[in-house]
Amino acid sequence: MAEPEYNATGVRIERSLRSLTRAGQVRISGGRLALLTSYGREIDSAPLGAVEAHKPLFAARDRALAILNGNRYSLTLGARDRFLSAVQAARRPRA
Repeated sequence: MAEPEYNATGVRIERSLRSLTRAGQVRISGGRLALLTSYGREIDSAPLGAVEAHKPLFAARDRALAILNGNRYSLTLGARDRFLSAVQAARRPRA
């Protein structure tokens, strides 16, 4: 299996004000973004071309918003800017 382009652990993942996991994982690998539980079970995944990721206007500095398959997820990660940069870098076509 190829090494992931981005991997963050200990991520709180929420959907519609409901916490799905407090120690989840966000992984970008092979052109896909995957949200995983602390046990490694997939919550949701989508190709990066179909993923929207940005920082919310009125939220803490460590929060990011990701929309996968029409579902809106709030992510609390230590390095929000690294996550957003990784999504943008993975979307760019390789020369």
